[in-house]
Amino acid sequence: MASNEFQPLQGMSDIQAPEIYLWRMMEERAREVFTAYGYDELRTPVLEKITVFQRSLGETTDVVKKEMYSFKPSKHELAMRPEGTAGTMRHLAGRGEEGLNARVFYIAPMFRYERPQAGRKRQFHQVGVEATGEANPLADAEAIALQKSLLDAWGLTGSTIKVSTRGEPDDRKAVAEGLREALRPHEAALCDDCQRRIDENVLRVIDCKNESCQKIVDQIPSPLEFMSEASRSYLDQVIQALEAMDVEVTVDPKLIRGLDYYVHTVWEISHSALGAQDALAGGGRYLIDLGKKSIPGVGFAVGFERAIMALEACGITGAQFAPEGGVWLVSLGENALMENMKLAAELRARGVRCGMELAAKSMKAQMRKASRSGAAKVIIRGDDELEKGIAQVKDMAEGTQQDLSLEEILRDA
Repeated sequence: MASNEFQPLQGMSDIQAPEIYLWRMMEERAREVFTAYGYDELRTPVLEKITVFQRSLGETTDVVKKEMYSFKPSKHELAMRPEGTAGTMRHLAGRGEEGLNARVFYIAPMFRYERPQAGRKRQFHQVGVEATGEANPLADAEAIALQKSLLDAWGLTGSTIKVSTRGEPDDRKAVAEGLREALRPHEAALCDDCQRRIDENVLRVIDCKNESCQKIVDQIPSPLEFMSEASRSYLDQVIQALEAMDVEVTVDPKLIRGLDYYVHTVWEISHSALGAQDALAGGGRYLIDLGKKSIPGVGFAVGFERAIMALEACGITGAQFAPEGGVWLVSLGENALMENMKLAAELRARGVRCGMELAAKSMKAQMRKASRSGAAKVIIRGDDELEKGIAQVKDMAEGTQQDLSLEEILRDA
């Protein structure tokens, strides 16, 4: 059988040791940071009715039009979640007033059918937060500070934060018309996608990565120039709050978020460890349309795969977080093997990390396994030790060895 028969699907990955230890560190520290900020964890289904994403993300977005995994097993068309916010809002909408003032976070896999590339998978993983409630510059500033705290906790210090605004919902028409008018004279020089976006979703032209499109965008007014004074004032208040918390940011008027539900504050965080393509994560304030109800809030998401690329570029790897300590039991003979099974159960019941071979192996082979396990101590027992009621206990760091009674071993565990 060909070796590729045992590989995961294209754009999807198996995550194993030692890399998994980095994932576990990130998950654990994320939960600690979110708890400190007063957020509760939420787990929503992978599958949702496709209308959850169509209403929330907008039917003209690339995510909805091109990238969702969808199918129709019955009367409802379903889709695997391409991002975390829409499903979270669907859940919160069902909680009535409580859901309109919630602070939740999620750590979950997402799915998009797109060309796999570095840091971008078809099954990828995100950690994100959502804080529902009416528009409030202080809430936006706190969410930005929270995301920075998360990255710092992971070891990604020195990140750069850019902020901007989508303005109030009433600004949207004026912004779109202003940008279309400014772009029309340059339309022929835009890429094919941006020529289509002028009429469908003109803001996406602003963040096109095509070099010729970027040059044109640099020549036209920024979206902020078409917004109301109230929208620009809101952004000023966000900046003031961030300054009060000693969070450094740069205002980038041409920073936008492509999804339709964003209003007011949007931001993007980058890190130099990622090189030229340094975008790491982002977030923003939104107004999610769920048909019968609209939910305002602010939130962000960070892709694990992208963050891991930055961590590894900084020299932070999974091996640094591999389990350490505990003991390894070495059994010399069948009697010792059975007695060590009993000892292992007692140690594990006391919360001690404990490993051992479950079949007869040579002393040398067992010691190699003990060394690879990262155990702090090795407990060696054979027939002689069993008869005397003792064990040889070796300190792996010091290289010293002493005889201890079973009672002493359990007492010190």
